[in-house]
Amino acid sequence: MKRLLLLNALILLFPLLLVVIINECSRLNNSNNGFVRKGVTAINPSVKTPKKCSWYCHTDTGYCKKHHTHLLKNHTSKIDPFYFGIIKSLHNIGDYGLANIIFLVILFPVLIYVLLVKSISIQRKIKELKNG
Repeated sequence: MKRLLLLNALILLFPLLLVVIINECSRLNNSNNGFVRKGVTAINPSVKTPKKCSWYCHTDTGYCKKHHTHLLKNHTSKIDPFYFGIIKSLHNIGDYGLANIIFLVILFPVLIYVLLVKSISIQRKIKELKNG
């Protein structure tokens, strides 16, 4: 039981820890002045550049798609309805920033976590039934 609890904790914490480590390492290796909003400094600057994504891409998705989405160019026609549908839905809630955090940062990852843990549990039961 302790092993299962440890596995579930690792499944929850490892992706979060990995994101923090990658972001902070990127911040250390970045000499650009980041975009500042409400006293918080972002890693990326706000100027647009065709070389890499910046905060500018957050407000102008078309510019980002034109200059930075090389691998997905053939699939944007399939992805765009979902992507822009999610953004429109978040805007329709009223407070886009809060809705973004609640749904995309908290609820969606929690749903993925619960489904992954359930899947692992089902796989263990199948393995136990096969082994008798």
